[in-house]
Amino acid sequence: MKQFKFLLPVLLPVAFLFGCNQSNEQCELPSGYKDNLSYIDIIRMENLYFENITKEKILANLESYPEFSKAMFANIGLENQEQLAKELLLIHQDSGMIELYQEVKKIYGDISDIKTELENAFAGIKYHYPDYKIPTVYTFVSGFGSDLIVTDEVIIIGLDYFLPEDHKFQPVDLPNYILKRYNRAHLVPTIVTAISSQFNKTKLTDRSLLAEMIYYGKSYHFTKTILPCTSDELIIGYETEEILGSYANEEMIWGHFIENELLFETNPFVIRKYTGEAPFTDEISPDAPGRIGRWIGWNIVDDYKEKNGLSLTELMEQDDAQLIFKNSGYKPRRL
Repeated sequence: MKQFKFLLPVLLPVAFLFGCNQSNEQCELPSGYKDNLSYIDIIRMENLYFENITKEKILANLESYPEFSKAMFANIGLENQEQLAKELLLIHQDSGMIELYQEVKKIYGDISDIKTELENAFAGIKYHYPDYKIPTVYTFVSGFGSDLIVTDEVIIIGLDYFLPEDHKFQPVDLPNYILKRYNRAHLVPTIVTAISSQFNKTKLTDRSLLAEMIYYGKSYHFTKTILPCTSDELIIGYETEEILGSYANEEMIWGHFIENELLFETNPFVIRKYTGEAPFTDEISPDAPGRIGRWIGWNIVDDYKEKNGLSLTELMEQDDAQLIFKNSGYKPRRL
């Protein structure tokens, strides 16, 4: 395939209007969100598994927090709680795990900011979906076994995954281009994007690249609507320069999709090149950020919702990717 040279963003003030939201100091939540504000408690399960831990205490934890235990330990493969408690005791008495817990405690001893962000997010979701039941939120130190678990009933945050980028403890199974999104600032936007899947209708029979792009576009639009004061960078996980560069080259990026007739491609290997995790989209340019198809899908969805005057719930219910694209009137921005 033909490759293009990515142009540096030259009209920074204009591009910045597209790529970034105003600062938190200038942004306030919609009044309707504030009316739905509910206070939550975040249960610090890591303390219960590392402070003065005993087999008896673990058994009590398993019984007292069944939703957490089911979600967190379901894959260990031990049906007998006695065996499970014995295994967990060995894990949480390990010197390396204890050191990891202590490091997490230094960084996340105070999580009041995360609590406030989640409360604001849940208020936004409740505004659009009044019947939404706020899940119980837990934190934990999993030993890099699980980063996030998001279900209808629980949210479990593996805090050890979200240590600062330069911290000595890092998950070895994640490349650097993904690790840069595993930090405190990205945590709540990542959770909200995961929650969006509960509302994001899609046709399971449509396995095209366009359907994949639209699905992700709807998920990012959902997150931006719920977190209006959060920058696009934190929602999609791009650096500011990648956002600006993408807008500066949007016409060329879109031209690549059209010229190569990619929108209705169903080969999963081809689809992965444009929506899967990667440091860059080499098929377009070594300078094009990875997951660029998701970013284009976000722009299409934004245009579709604005042009057709839809509510968030109406948008998320629309499962026809081709209809969304057709009625979006999407055209690349000329900066």
